Amino acid sequence: MADTAPPTEDTTPGGSPGPRRRRPGDDTAPNGRPTGPGLYIGRPLGVPVFVSPSWFLVALVVTVMFEGQVDGVVPPPASYAVAFAYAVLLYASVFVHELSHAVTARVLGLPVRSVVLHILGGETSIEREAPTPGREFLIAFAGPLTNLVLAGLGLLAHLLLPLPPVAVLLVDALTFANLLVGAFNLLPGLPLDGGRLVRAAVWKATGHSRSGAIVAAWIGRAVAILCLVAGAFMATYPASGQNSGTGWLALLWSALVASFIWVGATQALRAERVRDRIPALHARRLARRATLVTADVPLAEAVRRAHEQHSGALVIVDHDGRPRGLVSEKAVTATPEQRRPWIEVGDLSRGLDDALTLPADLAGEELIDALRAAPASEYLLIETDGRVYGVLAAADVDRAFAGI
Repeated sequence: MADTAPPTEDTTPGGSPGPRRRRPGDDTAPNGRPTGPGLYIGRPLGVPVFVSPSWFLVALVVTVMFEGQVDGVVPPPASYAVAFAYAVLLYASVFVHELSHAVTARVLGLPVRSVVLHILGGETSIEREAPTPGREFLIAFAGPLTNLVLAGLGLLAHLLLPLPPVAVLLVDALTFANLLVGAFNLLPGLPLDGGRLVRAAVWKATGHSRSGAIVAAWIGRAVAILCLVAGAFMATYPASGQNSGTGWLALLWSALVASFIWVGATQALRAERVRDRIPALHARRLARRATLVTADVPLAEAVRRAHEQHSGALVIVDHDGRPRGLVSEKAVTATPEQRRPWIEVGDLSRGLDDALTLPADLAGEELIDALRAAPASEYLLIETDGRVYGVLAAADVDRAFAGI
């Protein structure tokens, strides 16, 4: 139940907020329809919403389990329809939880990429992290607060409205579900909402978001272990009236939730280690020496020159020496030796645009932001006077993070 993460998060079955980095054009199909990890169902309040195929499995399990409580009020097969309605309403509560995160983030000026409903609840993908602990707190608290309010409204409906038996059953079940989702997501560990509240509090106290993330992530690991222990206890000592099969189902579910929390907390710790290394990234240090060739040079000759000059990249230039394109290392590697004398190097190049031409002095966050703005395999690095310094390969940047 986490809902947002850095930069994205999740919910089980509720949510917690965080941002996920986007790449231009990576969330839109050629027809303009948003794409994502599941079935696109609409854009309420301007936020694309997707349902993962795993939701249908959960809906089936919830229907089967809840039908046992319904058949005493409604006989089969109508009882299955009522149980399925509960499964839909349960995820409607998760959806409202996620939408609360999304709306709060947008009100506070943070772009929201999508909401996804999946097997463990939901996930709100926010494109940037909150810039202040106060905004982090508000976005994280919006989801659980919504669930607790819905639980309160359900309790009032049970007490004050003359509801038929089926409606009472559904209202009571949804009241309990919203209370559970709200309370669970307030557990104090990443990637849950409660973990983001801890992160915001430690951030406010220390002035460092990193300290908050590390504390909340380690607490998240502890919460994961406690979830697993609780599931094992329920399986070993089932409650009165509960059969052993239900107990083992609780163990399975707790193991799934515990693994989700553990992985989310571990990713948060890894993200902080990555951030620690970002300031040490310098385009000049990572750049490959480039061999300049015109587009009509045979590939075999271009590769020979590169070997002779001990360079690791090929740049296409015009006859005046101005850079015009980058040769794809992948395309060169994929070309058999016997064909290289008959292929012009320009056939394996892509044209340059402003996004693929970067200053050689870029470093740290500025370098990462430039690469995110225009994802590609190679970038041309130039000096302030326009001379070619070298080529920056995305694979080399990835290797700089290896072992984190």
